[in-house]
Amino acid sequence: MTDSDPATTPREVMIVAGEASGDLHGANLVRAMREQSPELRFYGMGGIELERAGVELLYDAAKLAVVGAVEVFSHLPDILRARRILIARLRHQRPALLILIDYPDFNLMLAKVAKQLGIPVFYYISPQVWAWRSGRVQTIKKRTDRMAVILPFEQAFYAEHGMQVDFVGHPLLDNIQPTCTPAQFKAQHHIDPLRPVIGLIPGSRRKEVAVLLPEFLAAAGLLSAAHPQPIFLLAQAPTIDTALLREHGLDRWQQQLDLRVITEDRYAMMAACDVAVAASGTVTLELAILDTPTVAAYRISPHTYWLGRLLIRGLPFFTLVNLIADQAILPELLQSAVTPQRIAQEVSTLLNNAQARSNMLTGLKEVRQRLGGPGASKRAAAIAFSLLNTRRQQNGYQS
Repeated sequence: MTDSDPATTPREVMIVAGEASGDLHGANLVRAMREQSPELRFYGMGGIELERAGVELLYDAAKLAVVGAVEVFSHLPDILRARRILIARLRHQRPALLILIDYPDFNLMLAKVAKQLGIPVFYYISPQVWAWRSGRVQTIKKRTDRMAVILPFEQAFYAEHGMQVDFVGHPLLDNIQPTCTPAQFKAQHHIDPLRPVIGLIPGSRRKEVAVLLPEFLAAAGLLSAAHPQPIFLLAQAPTIDTALLREHGLDRWQQQLDLRVITEDRYAMMAACDVAVAASGTVTLELAILDTPTVAAYRISPHTYWLGRLLIRGLPFFTLVNLIADQAILPELLQSAVTPQRIAQEVSTLLNNAQARSNMLTGLKEVRQRLGGPGASKRAAAIAFSLLNTRRQQNGYQS
């Protein structure tokens, strides 16, 4: 190895993710970097995925998980505690690189401190400033050294605002690997291949599940009356305990429906569904990659919704799939539109109307093509190493 090789001397990197999807993508980035430089030491904030990748967690991001701006206040003590811990490590240990993943309010504060300390900042996965507070682009430009984006339209957005960023493709293309085929999944779970399979995916946060699950289950009741022997697969996220599902109707509806709770083989389950009803978010993109027709739904507190309406302007859609396609591929049900009747109606259309189903599948294929090829984590790792090498050269090859 040469002195310029990133693996020649041990280095420390702080990585910070505040959401479940960022935790997963961050873990894959860590693994991609360690493939080239096993001596790298990582620490920071995240969840179980980053911890599994060997990152020392200074703070558990699950304590900060919230839905919407209004709900942030109840988590303020945890947010401030995490901030103190991470800033203290930045000041006293000074990592060679700070990697930030989405989570803008928190991460841009850390970026400011890092820049003051002369620590390079790599922002991997842009916050959704294109949806709201586009003025933040200049703040991001001042406080970061490089940014990688994973959605195709983000590169053009930043260019319009005078900032060059790298489009590395979407890491989900590497992550989504079902453990078996739909036919194998159905055989393992004793599912008759002739019966319609409908997925219910109410989210990974407690508040999402509390709000959406009752509507999803009531819609399942309507669908069961309208279709021959449907099977419903309820995806239980690892962050959600069974008691919460029972609290919001699981036991009652299991007595009336063929309703099965699935806790493992998540991607295989999603691929096996004829139609899925899902909380809007990353999961809708996962379903698109798996070629599963989907109805997206979301409901937040009225205060958060109206605040969002004031801040978010000009976006015609709220699901990532439709934003990437720049057209309505998935039906979107928001706030008062999230009713059992509307959900059942949209699902029935995708089950019964061959043309509607074909149109959606064509749209999902176009979305997959726009996401770029596999290898996003490796491309992001290359950017991280370029910053590490620049820092080493500035320091006379001292880590």
